[in-house]
Amino acid sequence: MATVKDQGSAAESGSRLIQVTPGQGVRGTAFVPPDKSLSHRAAMLGAIAEGTTVVRSFLTALDTLATLDCLRALGVEVAGPKDGTVIIKGRPGSSGAGAGFDEPDHVLDAGNSGTTLRLLAGLAAPHPIFWVATGDASLRRRPMGRVIEPLERMGARIMARRGGLAPLAITGGALSGIVWRTSVASAQVKSAILLAGLQARGLTRVEEPAQSRDHTERMLAFFGAELRRGEGWAELQGPQRLRGRTVTVPGDPSSAAFFWVAAAILPGSEVRTPEVGLNPTRIEVLRVLEEMGAEVDVRPAPERGPEPAGDVTVRGPSELRAVRIEGRRVPLLIDELPVLAVAALHARGTSQIRDAAELRYKESDRIDALAHELRQLGFSVETFPDGLGISGPQRALGGEAWSHGDHRLAMALVVAALAGKRPSVVKGTECIETSFPGFAAAMDRLARPGNARVVEQPA
Repeated sequence: MATVKDQGSAAESGSRLIQVTPGQGVRGTAFVPPDKSLSHRAAMLGAIAEGTTVVRSFLTALDTLATLDCLRALGVEVAGPKDGTVIIKGRPGSSGAGAGFDEPDHVLDAGNSGTTLRLLAGLAAPHPIFWVATGDASLRRRPMGRVIEPLERMGARIMARRGGLAPLAITGGALSGIVWRTSVASAQVKSAILLAGLQARGLTRVEEPAQSRDHTERMLAFFGAELRRGEGWAELQGPQRLRGRTVTVPGDPSSAAFFWVAAAILPGSEVRTPEVGLNPTRIEVLRVLEEMGAEVDVRPAPERGPEPAGDVTVRGPSELRAVRIEGRRVPLLIDELPVLAVAALHARGTSQIRDAAELRYKESDRIDALAHELRQLGFSVETFPDGLGISGPQRALGGEAWSHGDHRLAMALVVAALAGKRPSVVKGTECIETSFPGFAAAMDRLARPGNARVVEQPA
C-alpha cells in the first residue's frame, strides 16, 4: 500500500483546485447528482436482460461512463447518455447462462471505478470469452482478491498481479453456484458473486459478517429475479433470465451527505436536498447527524421503482455532540465516513471511528490521507489502524490540502475548509468528476447567502 508520502509524490497540485472562503452558514436547495451505485447496476443488469432497458436520470460522471464503455466493448448496444437517459439492448444469451457477450479486442478500462471492475468481473465471468480489464493508478492499487477467489471457485479462470491487483485477465464459461462467506461486509464483493450466480447453475448464497448496502438485491428483484435475503445474507437459484425495465435513478445520498454535514457544522444553516435516495442501507449518515444534534427532516415520496426516495432537509444546531461509530454501522457508512469525520471536528467531546480498516483500501488510504490533510488545514486528528480519533470542537486555521486523487476526500476537505477561520485551497479536485460534476458550483450557491465562496479553477 502506498503511504501518504508516496501518494503525494506523484502530483500534489493536480490540474484543478478549489478555493474556499469561509462565511456564516449554508442555505438553500441543492439538487444532487443521480445515484452512482444505482446507475452502475441498472446499466449492468440491463446488459444481460431480455429486451430494452431505459435508465432515466443516469449519472453522467467518469465512473459510470467507464461502465458504459466497458459494456460497449463487450458488444452491448448502449445509446446515450442523452439528456440523462441511457438505453440498453440486453444480450442475455440463448441459454440464459451467459454466452451473450462478445470477446473484446482490446483491454477494458474501468478508470477509477472499483464498482465497474469488481461488478463487471461477476457479470461477465459466466460468458465464454477472454477479456482483460484494468484501471488508473489508484484502481490498480486496490485489492481484487476478494472477488477473484469466489469467482474462481465458481469456475472462472482469473489471472492478476501479485496480491490480487489489476489488470485482471479473465477466461469465462459455465459456472456453478457457491455458498460464500465474506471476510468483510462489502456490497461490491456481494454483488459480483450474485451477478455471477444469477447466470450460474445451482444455488449461490452470500453471507456477510454485517449487512452491507442492498442495491443489487433490490435491482435484481426489480428486473424479475427470484432471490431470498435476510440480515447479512442473500441467495438465488441460477440460471435466471431478467426482463428489461425502465429505471429512474434518484439523487445520490452519498453526494448529498457533503451538503448535510456542511449544514450541520455551521450554526444557522438549512439545506434541502429534493428527490434523494432513501434506501435504509444508505441513510445511516442522517441517523448519525441526528445523534450528534442536527435537525433532520425526511419526507418520503411515492415509490417509483426499486428504491425509495424523498426530500431531506438538515438544519444546524448551536453545537454538535461527539459520536462513536463502530461495528455493524461501518459498512452502511463507508462512503460517508470522511465527511462524518469533518462533522466530528465540530462536535464537543471526543469522537471515534473504529472498525473501519476498509477505508485504507479505497481510492486513497482514507485514514492516513484524511488525517494528514486535515492537519494541513490546522486540525488535530489521531489515527488508529482501523479508524480515527477526533476531539472537538475545532475550526480550520486555513491552509492548503490535497485530494490524493480521491473524490470523497476532496469534497470532505472542502466542507472542512468552509467552516474555517481563514481561506483555504484544496488541490487536485479534478477527481470530483468521478462522482459529482459541478460540486463546487453547487456548494458555492449554498454558501453565498452566508458570504462564503467555493470556487474551482485551473491550478
